[in-house]
Amino acid sequence: LKAVAMRLAELEYDGNIIEVAPGKYKAPSRGTVATGVFTRRSNGKNGVLIDGDEETIFVAERNSMHALNGDRVKVLVAAHRKGMEPECKVVEIIEPNEQTFIGTLKVERQYATLSTDSKFLATDIFIPTKKLHGGKSGDKAVVRITDWPDDAKNPRGEVLDILGQTGENNAEMHAILAEFGLPYVYPAAVEEAAGKIGAGITPEEIARRRDMRSSTTFTIDPRDAKDFDDALSISRLPNGNYEVGVHIADVTHYVTPDSIIDKEAQKRATSVYLVDRVVPMLPEHLSNGICSLRPNEEKLTFSCVFEMDGNAKVVNHQICRTVTLSDRRFTYEEAQEIIETGKGDFCNEILTLDKLAKILRKQRYENGSVDFDREEVRFDIDENGHPVSVFFKESKDANKLIEEFMLLANRTVAAEIGIPKQRKKPKAFVFRIHDAPDTTRLQDLATIARTFGYKLKTNGTPREINRSINKMLQDVKGKGEENLLSVLAIRSMAKAIYSTDNIGHYGLGFEYYTHFTSPIRRYPDMMVHRLLERYLSGGRSVVHDKLEEQCKHSSAMEQLAANAERSSIKYKQVEYMADRLGETYDGIISGVTEWGLYVELNENKCEGLVPIRDLADDYYDFDERNYSLVGRHTKTRYRLGDEVRIQVARANIERRMLDFALLDDKGRPMSQPDKEPGAKEALRTSQSKRNKRQRYKNRKR
Repeated sequence: LKAVAMRLAELEYDGNIIEVAPGKYKAPSRGTVATGVFTRRSNGKNGVLIDGDEETIFVAERNSMHALNGDRVKVLVAAHRKGMEPECKVVEIIEPNEQTFIGTLKVERQYATLSTDSKFLATDIFIPTKKLHGGKSGDKAVVRITDWPDDAKNPRGEVLDILGQTGENNAEMHAILAEFGLPYVYPAAVEEAAGKIGAGITPEEIARRRDMRSSTTFTIDPRDAKDFDDALSISRLPNGNYEVGVHIADVTHYVTPDSIIDKEAQKRATSVYLVDRVVPMLPEHLSNGICSLRPNEEKLTFSCVFEMDGNAKVVNHQICRTVTLSDRRFTYEEAQEIIETGKGDFCNEILTLDKLAKILRKQRYENGSVDFDREEVRFDIDENGHPVSVFFKESKDANKLIEEFMLLANRTVAAEIGIPKQRKKPKAFVFRIHDAPDTTRLQDLATIARTFGYKLKTNGTPREINRSINKMLQDVKGKGEENLLSVLAIRSMAKAIYSTDNIGHYGLGFEYYTHFTSPIRRYPDMMVHRLLERYLSGGRSVVHDKLEEQCKHSSAMEQLAANAERSSIKYKQVEYMADRLGETYDGIISGVTEWGLYVELNENKCEGLVPIRDLADDYYDFDERNYSLVGRHTKTRYRLGDEVRIQVARANIERRMLDFALLDDKGRPMSQPDKEPGAKEALRTSQSKRNKRQRYKNRKR
């Protein structure tokens, strides 16, 4: 096997075969025409991902035909030359990808330019003054490229929208949404349509539902929440068991299929949570009003009602439409105080639910659910949107209480429809699925964990592997290697998505799982509600392919929303740290790349980059397999999870970039000043070439 691996490495180095994935090779197909998706980068490293392939081939700017990121193109792949990176040339733009760019306007007398914030465009966009649409210098604008002549260095465009002045909080938050193609205004026609909807809780409607208004019911939510989409009820049954109701806002009673509100919700697919705001999926009249389970208001709900014994075993359950009345709205902090002190409103009910939730949680971990419990950073924002302090969102017993009953409802609904009845063919349904971990990453994690004395299973059943991961995560708590191993464990996991093809949820250890409990903020939950109503009434299965398309769209929009949320957090981190230039902090290395070290600060979880060009004490090679930068002469090693001390060096708010300088044992910056203009850039270029040559040598060995 070792001889085979060495021979493959030699063939790949000589260009006779191509490694398209770890351990996966293909024969080169050079000098041929192919199609693919163009990737444009502001650093000039453009490429084309060839259809049906896992390889991206480099495209020089002169050979790009000014294709934009995401364009489908036809390319001519050049014949391979030994020792050189493969290249191709764009010969046709088959399908342009409609896109916009966000940036700052600079208006001159005869023309204007947009300096973009995009990583997908290296040049400014030229804008004729007649296409400024009222834009002024310093405005944050959304611009569409109209054309890019072959002989022109810069593309031409027109202003589509003015977001406000660059640096102003509202403009920057809207810019983040626009950057990811997410809506930042709500259509007036949709708001108007929603405003005409009434609660409609008539005696006739109540008669069609199970009336649970007399059951003790309450909500537990974040302190700043306004859309209460879930509530819990609990009562004691004559046989000594408990009746626990998980009540969810009956959004689909009000939002009918293919209505103007439904079409807008389907397009958005999710509410977007930025640092300082929520961009709702549904109009506020519905999300914060009619559908929200506010206290002392009758509400229409879709419920899972469980009969449970004292050991949290579900004896029986019913999924039905209900009418409920919330007796109290709790914040997580208020519910947590009741759990800790045993005193307060509905303390017996909350303590009982907490006891049952803890049993459910223990059982879930025993059955193979992975225990990832990481703090989330949040900012206190002043009236101008400026971050003034940082706090951490910590999951306590009150949060976990709600989590367990939502998980129980979601898995119950999924099993109700997903498990075929009487050997009948399963009906098309929306599942929340999570694939098994990436095998290579899991093996890398096991290898690194072994160096610290921890054993991690990489083979066996999902339950066995996940229990092994949980044990490792528990064992590393409070130890120096905790950061490294917990980050690598998270990175080994796949992303959860929506699909009609149920493969189970690996991370939770559930065979059947869906999203039923948040229809105010997630469109897949609305889809599940409609399918439930249809199938519980004996309806036929919906068209599978159409449902799968909606699942894929919802998964894609969920990912965009998550990216926008991270981007808004990054913006506030840079804005917060810009007030602290020159200050020193302790942190851990949270990422290792060819271009430097990412460091997360212990005090506030802000993350910045230590550029490799600033590590001027040595030439550093990137050890990808061991997540390290290693000094060629000093053998100094910087590894993921290492503790370091840094100084805040630079903060570029517009580009959301934060640079740190490493400090030595005496608190002095380790970077050296440039001896002449361009010295750092020359060092970085030289070091990059050395790193590339070294990687080729490593492969050949």
